[in-house]
Amino acid sequence: MLTNNRTILQVSELNQKVSLLLTQSFPLLWIEGEISNLARPASGHLYFSLKDSKAQIRCALFKNRRHHLHLNPENGMKILLRGRVSLYQPRGDFQIIAEHIEVAGIGLLQQQFEALKDKLFKKGWFDPSLKQQLPRFPKRIGIIASPHSAALQDILNILKRRAPQIPVLIYPSEVQGQRAVFQLETAIRQANTNKRCDVLIIARGGGTLEDLAPFNTEQIAHALYQSSLPIVSGIGHEIDITITDFIADVRAATPSEAAELVSPDKQQLQHQVEQLKQRLIKALTGKIKHKKIKLLGLSKRLTQQKPSYRLQQQTQRFNALRLRLEQQIQHRYHQKQARLHSHQKHLQLKTLRQLVSLKQQQLTQQKEALKQSIQSKISTRQSQLRLQVTQLETISPLKTLERGYTLVSDEQKKTTIPSVKSLKKDQRIKTIFKDGEILSDIISISRKK
Repeated sequence: MLTNNRTILQVSELNQKVSLLLTQSFPLLWIEGEISNLARPASGHLYFSLKDSKAQIRCALFKNRRHHLHLNPENGMKILLRGRVSLYQPRGDFQIIAEHIEVAGIGLLQQQFEALKDKLFKKGWFDPSLKQQLPRFPKRIGIIASPHSAALQDILNILKRRAPQIPVLIYPSEVQGQRAVFQLETAIRQANTNKRCDVLIIARGGGTLEDLAPFNTEQIAHALYQSSLPIVSGIGHEIDITITDFIADVRAATPSEAAELVSPDKQQLQHQVEQLKQRLIKALTGKIKHKKIKLLGLSKRLTQQKPSYRLQQQTQRFNALRLRLEQQIQHRYHQKQARLHSHQKHLQLKTLRQLVSLKQQQLTQQKEALKQSIQSKISTRQSQLRLQVTQLETISPLKTLERGYTLVSDEQKKTTIPSVKSLKKDQRIKTIFKDGEILSDIISISRKK
């Protein structure tokens, strides 16, 4: 309205223009501050002031936006508010119309992380019973990492120090940015398809929540969940937690720790082998000592029994029995011959032809009887002799020679040699076989441990 060249505005008109100017001048913006004077009327809207140490501004969060919040606003809570600058025209109050609220310092990425974590937890993907055991002695170790990263170099250095005998297979992938999610997922699935390694490390260095964003995606979580290979997560520093850490079979605080978890320590294994070696040597030494004591006892028993002396006695007894047998045969022969002469004298009174014929028959019969008697006695004596010889041979060292063993003695001292410990180089020794003996000069000596 114009009056005397003056433009006069009504209060409502002014507030309307100011409101329009504010709306057009200020786009959607973020504001950080502390909630105070919070009011929750029955309408379902929220009214509060957002303040800092120097100023405050009134805010309104309408019911249709309140349903999308993941927090419950309270007085004193520090928040980030996204909204538009406006003016409440009936009272002329400068205010912010809020569209979204989140706790200050967390941000959208943290909210997405918490939401995905809660979702996967409810699906049971974090269940400890699903975790696979790491192989104690892997045949090949796979690594998913940036090919030029410090994390990869740390892992390789530790593996080279701890287990240089284990080959390493690297699946290169970006670990930050838009393409990282696709490349990481591809590397995980490729490792499971090829089956060229039996444990897998997924690693990168530390960073902000935004830097670690690829490891907080559902695509990577799904690939890890479906992996048949045991996976160790070595992402960031100890304070960095990602969704990958919850899905992986084992979570390492750092990439270096991941390398230690999948590799056996060479020095520790060498120490264990040395301990086992000493135990084996001790056991074998004890067993050898026991066998030596047993051998010495058997040797002493053999010496006490003196088989050569017993063999000599049996030989002498055999000779005596043979001599007695010969004498008996000779004596019987002379008796028979004397009787024969006596009969011949009596036969002279009879017809010589008949008498000779009769006596010849008798002589033949007596010779046959004598022959059978002598043969029977010889057989009996031979059987007794064979039995005694057999008993003697069972303990005779000559029998041992017939089984392929030999007896070694010193040529000069004429004593047996039981061990190589008593031998010297260039010493002359005699080796006795079952069918002869040889003389040898020692060229070299090799002792068994």
